[in-house]
This record gives sequence, C-alpha cells and structure tokens, in this order.
Amino acid sequence: MDMRNWMEGNSLKRFGAIVFAAAVMCTLPAAYAQRGAGRAASGAAPANVETEEGIPVTDALVIKKCGTCHAKDDKGNLSRISWERATPEGWSEALKRMVRLNGLTITPDEARSVVKYLATYHGLAPEEAKPVMYIPEHRLIDETNIPNDSVRGACTTCHAMGRPMSWRRSKNDWRLLANLHVALYAQAETHFRRSGMGGGGGAGGGAGRGAATAAAGAAAAPTQEPLEVALEFLGNAAALHTPEWGTWSTRMKAPKLAGTWLVKAHLPGKGDYSGTLEITQGAAADEFKTKATLTSVTDGSVLSRTGTGLVYAGYSWRGRNENATKPPADMKPDDSAHMMREAMWFNPDQSSAEGRWFWGEYQEFGLDVTLTRVSAETHLTMLDRMSVKAGTTAKVKIYGDHVPADIKAADLDFGAGVKVKQIVSHSAGEMVVEIDVDAKAASGKRDVMAGRAILPGALAVYDKIDYIRVLPETSLARLGSEVHPKGYQQFEVMAYHRGADGKAHTADDIELGPVEVTWSVEEFLSVYGDDDKDFVGYLSPTALFTPASDGPNPERKFSRNNYGDVWIVAKAKDLKDKDGKPLTAKSYLVVTVPTYIKWDQPEVEK
Repeated sequence: MDMRNWMEGNSLKRFGAIVFAAAVMCTLPAAYAQRGAGRAASGAAPANVETEEGIPVTDALVIKKCGTCHAKDDKGNLSRISWERATPEGWSEALKRMVRLNGLTITPDEARSVVKYLATYHGLAPEEAKPVMYIPEHRLIDETNIPNDSVRGACTTCHAMGRPMSWRRSKNDWRLLANLHVALYAQAETHFRRSGMGGGGGAGGGAGRGAATAAAGAAAAPTQEPLEVALEFLGNAAALHTPEWGTWSTRMKAPKLAGTWLVKAHLPGKGDYSGTLEITQGAAADEFKTKATLTSVTDGSVLSRTGTGLVYAGYSWRGRNENATKPPADMKPDDSAHMMREAMWFNPDQSSAEGRWFWGEYQEFGLDVTLTRVSAETHLTMLDRMSVKAGTTAKVKIYGDHVPADIKAADLDFGAGVKVKQIVSHSAGEMVVEIDVDAKAASGKRDVMAGRAILPGALAVYDKIDYIRVLPETSLARLGSEVHPKGYQQFEVMAYHRGADGKAHTADDIELGPVEVTWSVEEFLSVYGDDDKDFVGYLSPTALFTPASDGPNPERKFSRNNYGDVWIVAKAKDLKDKDGKPLTAKSYLVVTVPTYIKWDQPEVEK
C-alpha cells in the first residue's frame, strides 16, 4: 500500500505505528470470478461478457504488443483495452503491470508509442481530465469527490479517489477490475465486503451483509455491500461512453502550440513569478521544445529553464525542464535549480493552460503555473501585489505584454473607489502605476483593466485584515535515512478579510496576500506524555519543514521512531485581533515513515 496515496484519499488523522502488508499474488479461481458475477444486480450480464460497444484498436504496434493476450474480435476490439479509457499515467501504469506480471517484452521507445496512442485515442476528454489533474500534478489534497462512505471504504482505503476517476470503463470492466484487486491484494476482499460502511442504505454492525434487523424485530431490507455501491457509482460517474468523449473524439486536433506564452507562476515559500515560455515544434506534431524565463516578483531573481514536452489527446501536456545553466553541486532539496517534471492541461482552444512543474523525491516542491498565449493584443498577466488598504496610496506593478507606448492613466481602470493618479513607468511588458484608494471604498476584489485587456478580480481593497491562514492547512512529511529519502513540506501564510457576510472562513472571504509572521512548532496533544514536537523534525524561519531521521530513536520513550503529528504555527508580527493579541493560525502536520515500497511509478514525461 502506498501511504502517500492513502493519505491523499483520506483526511489527515492521528496515527501511530504504520504496518505495511505485502500484496499477495495469487491466481483468480473461476469460482471466485463467478462469485463476483453472482453479486451483480439482478439481470446483470455474466462476467467477461461485454454488452457495450467497444473502441476499436487500430494501431499496429498496440495490436502486436497487446493482441497476443487481449483477444481481437471482428470489430477490431481488443478485450479489456477497447472497453477502457485513461490518462497517460493510467496507461503507463497498466503497461508496467503487463511487463511485471504477464511477461510483456517491450522496448522503451515502443512503450512510449503505445502509451501515446492509447492515451490519445483511448484517453479522456478535456472536461473529464481536468477534475483529476491533481493526480499527474502530484498535489496532496483533501478530496471532495468521494460520494459516500461505502465508496470511501471500497476505493480510498488504499489510494486516492482520483485514481479510479482517471479511468473510464464499461460496467463489466469495472467489475473485472474489482476481481483483479481481490486476486492481487489480500486486503481488497475485506474492504469490498466489510460491514458497517453505510452509504448503501444503512449503517452499523452487520448492515453491510444485508442482515440488519429493525428495532421492532422485523427483518430489514438487505443493504448493498461497499463493492456494489462503488461499482454502481463508477459505472455511472466514470462510464466508457460519455457525451464529453463523444464530442472530443471527433473534434480532437493536433496541438498547435509553437509561439510565445506569458507565464504566471507561484512557488510556495518564495512567492510569485512572471515571465515567458517559448515553445518550438519538436520532431513530431505532438512533441515540443521549451525555453522559459521567469522573474521573481519578490526579489527579482531569475529562473531560466529549457525543456521538452509531449501532448496527449490534443490537450494533455507532460514534460520536463532543466536549469539553463549548470546547477550548483550543493543544491538544497527546495532549490528551484532541480530538474522539474511538468503536467499541464491546455484549454481545447489552445489559448491558455494551467498545471504544475514539480520536483522532489515525493514531488513535494513545485510551481503552480498558468500560461496565456501571446497575440497582437494587449495582455495583462498579474500584479505584484494582491491587495491595497482603503484610504492609502500605493504603487502597483502590472505585468503583461504589448502594452501600448502611448498608454495614459485615463486608459486604466482599477474599479470603484480606486483612482489612477499616474503611470510612473511602463514598457511593452510591464507598468508601474500609482493609485489612490478612497477611505470609504467598499472591501472586495476589483478587476484591473488597460484598454480592452482585463485581469478579473486581480486587486482586493480592504479596510482591515481579519484573520490569517497557514497553507496548506493539513499536510504530510516523511522521515528519511541514507536508504530512504525524506519528504519535506513548505508552508506559507495568507491574510483574509471576512467578506460581506462578516463571518470568517466562508465563501465570500477575500484573500489579501502574504504577511510577515514568525514561525514555530507546537504539540498536537492526542495522548498522554505527547512529545512529538521534540523529535519529528525542524522548521526553518522560512517555514520549510525538514523531517528527522527514520528508524528507532534510543532517546525517545520505548525507542520509538520519530513519527508524530504537530501544529505548525504562524504569529503575525504587526497584526492584532480585537483583543490586541497577535493574529495567529495553525496547520496540522503529520510526519510519517518513508514510502518503503513503491509499487507503481506511473509518471509520464518526455
């Protein structure tokens, strides 16, 4: 079990020692498969019988490499494959499983070609892929796409919900996948059948077995087991044939991405970057070369990167970039000179993109990136600040492209209550503007306009800062050793206004930007004699958490490992609450053991 995936699919909770169970490889008996089919809803087709139309496989290499095991029918369908669609990572993982378990012989070049074909012609539509981009982007998030506790128990005990939602299958193929899980993973049967999961009509002991008894003693209606609830959900929410795929498979086109793109990026702990990305055509229509130049809004430092990328299905970019100059030999783990992998989602109209460039042994470091294609029109990319206080005068730098040489203050608009006093300086790529904010200006976000170019909600006006948050609010770090790498965690702080409803932590709250704070670590008290903060690791003044070493610690009670959970605390230097105390915020951090075994590494990169 990959504990990173486990934590991605569940809320971060207190846990102590973690026991890893090895996957038991066994042969799936015919009787067991029949049992799985027998559990289907009344009237369902027997296992291994497809009632839905498949997607024919037309690529000669795929047929050659896959067709020896996956039977071909008279319509050109290959068994299983023609009833599945997936992201590039999904197909890459499946191909590795075929090599590892079924003896497939394939060269790296052939593997890349097979994945390219399947991820394009048996892939996801852009609308299907975007909600699960956090999987290829390696973002550690609290998922909100789990419909009920039955699905949670059946699917996310072992991995993130984003993994099954990165696939589209026929209803029969979803059941075959469940049977495969039972064959390969000893714990799967327990999670699929166990009682008390709820979500399928009832909860409590024995409810999952359909034998619950009503309070009056009368027999209650049977409830579905977690597996059946999950299969019903996936069969509908992740169906093989969808309107989105039906539309995209007919309008899919070769990516025409060569040209200049404006870049807006954010690196947690180091702030915002502005710059450009030059994309040039590679050897094939879906392959590209890149050159990026990004300048820090905070300190003016420059990131120069060169790289390559490959686009699947006309929109799904996977690539890598490296430092344009030789990186230092003594790079720290959070040094942005490291090689970065790229996962980006391009808008189907090929005018913009968003994604993440990341690095680290656990992909914990990375830039959040937004691209906008340069045209002859004026474009605005970002500001050097997120907010300005009512009743003050401030200078704001606007980043963009094709700013007219004759632009005037009257051509700019910062919204109600904000007056543009003068343009201090400007070039084709940026402007410095002095603004005056009325003392009675209403709090809220303003659009920033320069002629017809617009940055929606780019500048917030506020009368006071009501609270701060530490981001991320829940997180994970990993102990390490000479054998197993450490997993780090970078924190940052953000200030907020309560918004129009006057209540904190609601949808209308206004994000105001970072503020100066001091950082510390506090104990998360969950057991008597808790001492985690003394052993789990170290927090730097810039809020980078470095975990301690892995292994038994003789200085700790019972020689326990250095795992534990703590609060990461930020205290504002100059901001007070209504009682005159400094504004503070906390983030919950779990420090756990390394990922000792990595079952599959489905990363796709050029």
